[in-house]
Amino acid sequence: MNIIRKPQGTLDILPEDSIKRIFIEDEVRRIFSNYNYKEIRTPTFEKTELFKRGIGEETDIVSKEMYSFHNDEFTLKPEMTAPVIRAYIENSLYNTSGIQKLFYISNMYRHERPQAGRYREFSQFGAEAIGSSDFYIDAEMISLGINILNNFGLTNLKIKINTIGNLDERKLYLEELKKYLSKHLNNLSETSKKRLDINPLRILDTKDKKEIEILDDSPILYDYLSDETKNHFQNVCKTLEKININFEVDFRLVRGFDYYTSTTFEIISDDLGSQNAVFGGGRYDRLVEQLGGKQTPAIGFACGIERLMIILAKRNYDYPKQYGVDICFVSLGNEARDFSFKAVDVLRKSDIICETDYLNRSIKAQMKEANKLNSKYVIIIGESELSSGKCTIKRMSDGEEKEIPLETIYKINKSNLHSIV
Repeated sequence: MNIIRKPQGTLDILPEDSIKRIFIEDEVRRIFSNYNYKEIRTPTFEKTELFKRGIGEETDIVSKEMYSFHNDEFTLKPEMTAPVIRAYIENSLYNTSGIQKLFYISNMYRHERPQAGRYREFSQFGAEAIGSSDFYIDAEMISLGINILNNFGLTNLKIKINTIGNLDERKLYLEELKKYLSKHLNNLSETSKKRLDINPLRILDTKDKKEIEILDDSPILYDYLSDETKNHFQNVCKTLEKININFEVDFRLVRGFDYYTSTTFEIISDDLGSQNAVFGGGRYDRLVEQLGGKQTPAIGFACGIERLMIILAKRNYDYPKQYGVDICFVSLGNEARDFSFKAVDVLRKSDIICETDYLNRSIKAQMKEANKLNSKYVIIIGESELSSGKCTIKRMSDGEEKEIPLETIYKINKSNLHSIV
């Protein structure tokens, strides 16, 4: 019979990697808390219309990559910003505070070609600050993301920032860009040819070397922006400099969603190959309004956990050592096994991590398993121990042993565990 395998582009997160992910998530939550961001969780699937209206019907994600079902009424979420804004509007979060600072850790789903760092089911953490147009919140958002990456020892990163203005400011620029690119139509990829009519701004995000050369002489969006937009961006840059964040202004940097306006940013790592962006985000000052709310400025970012773990693995990141089991019970005979089972049940309720044998193995095999589990202590129970009312507890680090009354076992807790031997 053939083995049923996991769907292409998905991951089995085995215990060893699960422990690493929990550590990453705990660290991320700690840092978000330092910046006063509160966690939000949204449904795994949303109304398809949310993503069509929010991300843009002609984006690659909406047109090609979404997992939709029930006659296309619902879609597994491919990103989190639109769901967070939907929840912000639906639950009237604007009434609780002038600014909502929210974060998430969640799975997303996109039907795209799997490759290193890119999966069809993937995890991201991210933040959204809703309600402020202040340039300081732009700088805080970038600082927050960098702080998280620096926390994992990632310092050799390239930070790119840009401003893409608002929709009105981009109109004239897009006309000039289309005129310029039309002269090079024969040298554009089929994807870029389609984008030329639908969303020419996305061509700036091309990875095609020939197209990158063509874009070297294309009009620069920054030249078409208002003084107000330029001043906002310059203030963001000055603020980042004041808090010692090094960055590169890249006037070609755009993001893949239609909702972005003004400040955009990415953090890039050479450890990821062609898919080198580990972190990205920007302003989306029109999205709340697009989704039915009042005009509200906002900014956010997202970071891929799988991509982060790839970088950490390549850099041999030293995750904290897991302490393993506190006590392993080694028992011989049915009565001893019965006693051990009752003992571990009691101790687990006192937050003692303990284990007993469920395979009826020899004492030698059970001791070997205790070593494998990195157990701090071993308690040996057999017929003689049950008869005498005493047992031996062994400290595995140095082999030190001590005989204790059986009733003492039930008094073990976190505070006295290491004083028993």
